[in-house]
Amino acid sequence: QVQLVESGGGLVQAGGSLRLSCAVSGRTLSRHYIGWFRQAPGKEREFVATMWWSFGWTFYADYVKGRFTITRDNAKTTLSLQMNNLKAEDTAVYYCAASVGSGSYSDTREYNAWGQGTQVTVSS
Repeated sequence: QVQLVESGGGLVQAGGSLRLSCAVSGRTLSRHYIGWFRQAPGKEREFVATMWWSFGWTFYADYVKGRFTITRDNAKTTLSLQMNNLKAEDTAVYYCAASVGSGSYSDTREYNAWGQGTQVTVSS
């Protein structure tokens, strides 16, 4: 099993920045993607960014490309999401997730391990 624990959420003004972290532990060798999703009130959970864990390749949703950056440390124990130029529409609970398959990296159904989530609120 893999365990994921998010931290770093908070309240920020539009145009500001936040950095989220996800502590990754457990069996990650069998995981293909580890990444970030978000869910706003009344909306479905949506893809934000993810990393092909073995090689470090990164993938982003169009609506965050150029503003968000996903990285990990060399020990592969922490996955981070640097969020710059935040907008009110980025307000959501952000979840770290690990996939079991190697299919569509943006499909929530590919991910079967989830953290508890961290709230990000952007005031306009």
